[in-house]
Amino acid sequence: MSTIFSRIIKGEIPCHKIAENDHYLAFLDVSPLAEGHTLVIPKKEVDYIFDMEDQELAGLHVFAKQVATQLKKAVPCKKIGVAVIGLEVPHAHVHLIPLQTVQDINFSRPKLSPTQEELKTTAEKIRMS
Repeated sequence: MSTIFSRIIKGEIPCHKIAENDHYLAFLDVSPLAEGHTLVIPKKEVDYIFDMEDQELAGLHVFAKQVATQLKKAVPCKKIGVAVIGLEVPHAHVHLIPLQTVQDINFSRPKLSPTQEELKTTAEKIRMS
């Protein structure tokens, strides 16, 4: 059965895309911890990030670095935090979260509820950076 991320990759579910290449996709989290919270995923469906082949895992992190650079230019923050949890969706993914404090990456905090228009505006701002 396809994961929600695989369905996003196939275009069955819309997303606010930040960046994409043949192997990876980055898009905004619809329930972010902070404005600009981005998910970076491999297009190949793998449940556990450490089950990825070394070259694919390295490629994911290099792609995430490129996205994080754009994100930091677009969203005022001190740094971009990186988190890998892997429990909520059975498809390897990396969270990129703009940080002002360490609490900004606390996943037990209430999530934001941006509108689709706000997500669209944020995605455009990041893509243009």
